[in-house]
Amino acid sequence: EVQLVESGGGLVQPGGSLRLSCAASGFTFSNYAMSWVRQAPRKGLEWVSGINFGGSATSYANSVKGRFTISRDNAKNTLYLQMNSLKPEDTAVYYCAGLQSRYLVAGTEYDYWGQGTQVTVSS
Repeated sequence: EVQLVESGGGLVQPGGSLRLSCAASGFTFSNYAMSWVRQAPRKGLEWVSGINFGGSATSYANSVKGRFTISRDNAKNTLYLQMNSLKPEDTAVYYCAGLQSRYLVAGTEYDYWGQGTQVTVSS
């Protein structure tokens, strides 16, 4: 059974940091490009960041560039998102998603999705 399980979300003050994790199982994680996608209240899905299968290439949405860092540990089948300098507009449910590809992807079309973790940035 394929599973992507996100963790690490929560309530944080503006300017704070959080580190999201996504534990993968049931498929060959190292063969998949991975991304973080978020959905704010009453809005559509927004691609946040992507990483290629080996971790050597990354990309970010302009809204998070310079504040967020995506990484992966293929030995642990885990994807990460380090989020710094958080803003209220970063409030959303964050999903990890995977696509069987050697190259990083930017978008909302994936083979597998996690259940999401809530991030709330508020004072």
